[in-house]
Amino acid sequence: MLKGKKVLLGITGGIACYKAAELTSLLKKQHADVNVIMTKGAVEFMTPLTFEALTGNRVHTDVFDRECATEIPHISLSADADVLIIAPATANIIAKLSNGIADDMLSSTALACSCKKIIAPAMNTRMLENPVTADNIERLKKYGWLVIEPDAGRLACGDTGKGKLPAPEVLLEAVLYTAAKEKDLAGKKVLVTAGPTKEAIDPVRYITNRSTGKMGYALARTAAMRGADVTLVTGSDTLPDIPFINTVHIESARDMLEAVKEFSDSDIIVKAAAVADYRPKAVAEDKIKKSDGDAVIELDRTDDILKYLGENKKEGQLLCGFSMETRDLIENSRKKLINKKLDMICANNLKVEGAGFGTSTNVITLITKDEETELPLMSKEEAADIIFTRLLSML
Repeated sequence: MLKGKKVLLGITGGIACYKAAELTSLLKKQHADVNVIMTKGAVEFMTPLTFEALTGNRVHTDVFDRECATEIPHISLSADADVLIIAPATANIIAKLSNGIADDMLSSTALACSCKKIIAPAMNTRMLENPVTADNIERLKKYGWLVIEPDAGRLACGDTGKGKLPAPEVLLEAVLYTAAKEKDLAGKKVLVTAGPTKEAIDPVRYITNRSTGKMGYALARTAAMRGADVTLVTGSDTLPDIPFINTVHIESARDMLEAVKEFSDSDIIVKAAAVADYRPKAVAEDKIKKSDGDAVIELDRTDDILKYLGENKKEGQLLCGFSMETRDLIENSRKKLINKKLDMICANNLKVEGAGFGTSTNVITLITKDEETELPLMSKEEAADIIFTRLLSML
C-alpha cells in the first residue's frame, strides 16, 4: 500500500526503541522507502546499523554531518517525505516540537516538514500525566500532528499505567491511514455494516450464519484511508477494531437496525453485513414447544435493514448492498437492487472459489441500474477500493 511513498521515521531515546525496528520492517513490507533519524538518546539503546540493514538507507543522527556536505539533510529529507512518524517519542522531543525548538537532527527535520506528521508518546506514566507534557501534546494536536495514544500496562521501569508504545501494527496502521491513499472521500460520512448477527434462542444458544465480517471491515478501513469519517456497525466478535474508525458493536439484527438509524444521515451507506434471516419467536425456555421430546422453535423473519434504508433514503445519499447467491446471480441481485431502492449492489456467488465467507479474497459483480461490471478474483481490500471508486463516480 505504500509503494512509492517516502516515510521518515524518527526514533528517540526510550526502551521502546526495539519496537521501531519491527515497525521499520512492516513499513518495508508495504514497499515504503524509509529513512530513519535517531537522536543521541536513541543510539544509546539501538545502533544505527540495525536500521540501515532494514531500510537500505543511511541513518541520520547529526544535523552537522560532514559526510553530507553536498546537501542539507534535514531540508532534503523533509522536502521528500510523504509522512513523518516519531515512535517512540519521549517527553523531551514532544516539548521541543510543541515549542518550535530545533536543536538536533530530528527536531530540525520535523520543523521543516510540511507533510503529515504522526507522533507516538512513550514514557513513564507520571511523566505522561505531568500537566506540562499534557499541554505539549495538546499543542501538537492543535498544530495538526496525529497523536497515537499510549497503551496502558506494565512499563519497563516496573510501574503499571499508561505510557507503553502501541504495537508496531498499530503504528503501521497510522501511517497507512495518513499516507497510503488519496483523500478523495474527505468530508464524506460513510456507514458500513459488517459481520453476522446473532439471534438468541436462550442464554446459551443462538441462530447465526458463517459471515466473518472481513469484507465489511475491508470496506470501512479503505474508506477511512481515503479520508472519510467512518462508522462501522458490526456483529463480529473475532476481528480487532480498526483504528481511526467509530466502531459500534451489536449482536442482533434489531440492534444493528437501531444503530444504523442513528447514523442514517451518512453520505454513503454500504451494507455488507450478512444478517441472520430468522429470530426465535419465543426466547424463554418454558415457552419453547416440545414435540416427541424435541424442542420446536417458532421463527420470525429478522428486520430487513437494507429495505429500511432504501425506504428512508436521504436526498443525495448513496446506498450500496451486497447480494450473496448460489444461483441466478444477476437476476436475483438486480431484483434486490430495484426492490430495495439501491444505487449499487455487489453480487457474489458463494459457490465460486475465492468468494464468500471466511476468505481473504472475493469475486464480485457490481450492478447498477445501467450496467454490470464483473471483477476478477482479488483481495477484499482491492475490491473495497474499486467499490468506493465506483460509488464516488456516482456522487
